[in-house]
Amino acid sequence: MDTHSILAFTLVAAIAIASPGPAILMALNNSLAYGARTTLWSSAGNASGLFCMSAAAMLGLGALIVSSEWVFNGVKLIGAGYLFYLGAKTLFKQSPALATHAQAPGRVQPPSRWKLYKLAFLTAVTNPKAVLFFTALFPQFINRNAALVPQFLVLTLIFIALSVMTLSLYALLASQAKGLLMRPTFAKWVNRAVGSTFIFFGSALLTLRRQTL
Repeated sequence: MDTHSILAFTLVAAIAIASPGPAILMALNNSLAYGARTTLWSSAGNASGLFCMSAAAMLGLGALIVSSEWVFNGVKLIGAGYLFYLGAKTLFKQSPALATHAQAPGRVQPPSRWKLYKLAFLTAVTNPKAVLFFTALFPQFINRNAALVPQFLVLTLIFIALSVMTLSLYALLASQAKGLLMRPTFAKWVNRAVGSTFIFFGSALLTLRRQTL
């Protein structure tokens, strides 16, 4: 791969990653609820999931999803169902801000690191758009006359690094606004907005159509 291809891929990937999606929404929610540091574990889970999706695309799963309507619809339903679950869970949970307000100087206990990691990992691997994105994007920048595995690793690591940086930036911005957004008068509406957005992403995923090869 030449420098031009790497820079072009980095630009395309950065634009795609910066657009709001379930991973960014999860980072914002975790940062507001439990602090910016907790997003390190969800970011690690998202990065692991992206690596799995990238590897799946290279191994041909992306082509299988596109070519098989049954596989495509199955993966799509699983992903949408998981986003609906996250949305409903957020909508009906008690706001950490309200809980903290009710409990004098106590602090809301964040989920375990493993749970934060697992939720983000599942969000990444149940989204068929990720593997389809990698399937469509990688061939545009890979030199077919050179070894594929090193190129795959370079592109994947660039994408993951950009993703972690973006999620960290969103988490820090949310942390800066936490004082306002987590006031009792705002907290309930924050939960409603986050939960509704998860459900919106799930609904949007259901509208995704298979493109034949």
